[in-house]
Amino acid sequence: MICPICKKKVSLLDAEAPFCSERCRVLDLGAWASGDYIISTEPAFERDNGE
Repeated sequence: MICPICKKKVSLLDAEAPFCSERCRVLDLGAWASGDYIISTEPAFERDNGE
């Protein structure tokens, strides 16, 4: 497996998997917290404008 942050090889048995280190794990968490990453989906329904 490859660390999604720095692209180093990672074993699934490593304590920080899927990251190679605590540093990469914290960087990823920070990106989520700051809004750099988003999960976009289409709206489940469209609102009726009354038209």
